[in-house]
Amino acid sequence: MNTDLSILHLVSEASFVVQFVMFILLSASIASWTFIFTKRKELSQAISITDDFEDEFWSGMGLAELYKKMASDRFEPEGIEKIFLAGYREFARMRQKGDVEPAVQVESAQRAMRIELARELDRLDETLPFLATVGSTSPYIGLFGTVWGIMNSFRALGEIKNATLANVAPGISEALIATAIGLFAAIPAVIAYNRFSTRLDRLAGRYDLFVDEFVVLLQRQAHSK
Repeated sequence: MNTDLSILHLVSEASFVVQFVMFILLSASIASWTFIFTKRKELSQAISITDDFEDEFWSGMGLAELYKKMASDRFEPEGIEKIFLAGYREFARMRQKGDVEPAVQVESAQRAMRIELARELDRLDETLPFLATVGSTSPYIGLFGTVWGIMNSFRALGEIKNATLANVAPGISEALIATAIGLFAAIPAVIAYNRFSTRLDRLAGRYDLFVDEFVVLLQRQAHSK
């Protein structure tokens, strides 16, 4: 039995099942890191857009003027901007009918904003379940590879009359690598999931607060002549 304990040798000498487990875990790790960098950029951009929009929204610019600017073909709305456009577009449409009660105008605009808000949060939440899955299942997948590897190692030792530590070490080491890779895949995924979930919850709270504040402004405008 070879006693070379280098990682590459242990991986290459592992059984097919253990190697397959390692491949799955490494693939999950690569995919999760890709999602982590993508989601980090996406959430940072959404927060930045929200900051800029709120500064402009409360700068004193008229709602109609702001809507005209963001509805322009040269402007690509994102995040909270889409929520604003959906609400004001519906409000303006109801106002043009002329015979719609102010309360109905506001309720219709609020409903349009809630729909757009749900769509935006669903888009931002798209890859988080994958990170949660990787974080929760990777250690168990790695443990399965470890158990399988140790089982094969002891089966092979049964054929040796005088087993020593040198005979046992390589088989157990190659099996434990599967658990190590499982933790390597799980830990960043769990940290990223918790971090992104917190940021998304805060962003959702800001969206909700904006909708409530915007509804108040629309109520004032709806009752004005």
